[in-house]
Amino acid sequence: MTRNYDLEEIYATPLEAFTIWMKQSGYTNATKKEYLREVLDYLHTLNERPVQEAGKLQVVGFLVSKQGTAGDKTRNRTLSAIRSFYAALIDFELATRNPALEVKKSKTEKNKIPVYLEENDLEKALSYIEGRYRDRNLSLFLLMGYCGLRVGEVHRINLPHFKKAKGTLEVLGKGRKWNEIPLPELLVQCLSKVEKERIKPNSQREEAFFVSQKGRRLSIRQIQKIATQIFDELKKNNPHLMDMKLSCHKLRHSFATMLLNNNVDIRVVKELLGHASIETTMIYTHINDEQKRNAMTTIIVPQVAIPK
Repeated sequence: MTRNYDLEEIYATPLEAFTIWMKQSGYTNATKKEYLREVLDYLHTLNERPVQEAGKLQVVGFLVSKQGTAGDKTRNRTLSAIRSFYAALIDFELATRNPALEVKKSKTEKNKIPVYLEENDLEKALSYIEGRYRDRNLSLFLLMGYCGLRVGEVHRINLPHFKKAKGTLEVLGKGRKWNEIPLPELLVQCLSKVEKERIKPNSQREEAFFVSQKGRRLSIRQIQKIATQIFDELKKNNPHLMDMKLSCHKLRHSFATMLLNNNVDIRVVKELLGHASIETTMIYTHINDEQKRNAMTTIIVPQVAIPK
């Protein structure tokens, strides 16, 4: 079997192009690492064949070979990695077609209803944020749960991005696209306090808004750990949430659901979330049980004799 370092030599140019393309596109370090791993696994199956000659058959064959150990979500992420790989090659004129685009994503994953917290549970979570860094951690949670920011977007916030006078925040999202988000007044006040009490970074050139106690930019892993601690306390005191798999991204789901439940135009929700397509935003247009019950109360069933 061809070893990874042999593959990196055989496919040196395509892999270099992909690495540069992902960095230029603003992919997180975690995504870059995982996508490169998936692409190397895919290249193993080509048997040193040029990537330009591979077609839909090779992509499907690779996905099928992983079916025994991967679910729908993993399959779709693997497919996304290969799609991105070929997109990079096309961008750098190293390929003319993307065979991975000819392969459909799993319908099970596509139709899955996002997990989210109801508005009252989201509010309860705020009461479990305490301790020495309460203001900082509260701001992190509010940005994800009440502004819909991705954890990577929160991680990348710099001091100049917070426009206190305007009450807005400039966010660098996927694809290195900038989005200006209007902030709730309470969050403006909270961020202002965090900015004032911000720990002095070790480096004079560091502009990170959220700084760790060690004087470095708060990492994505640290933000996730803070959120997990809050979720653990929330679940401990609210048994109905015990089996719910909560994460930073579930706060984004909660924000989107809250907006749509409050009848905000889906086009506005799309812009606030920074989605490229409104189809992505559509997954949040799910209907909850209470809405179903309320709908059924509007139905008047005629008085008829019920057979005994």
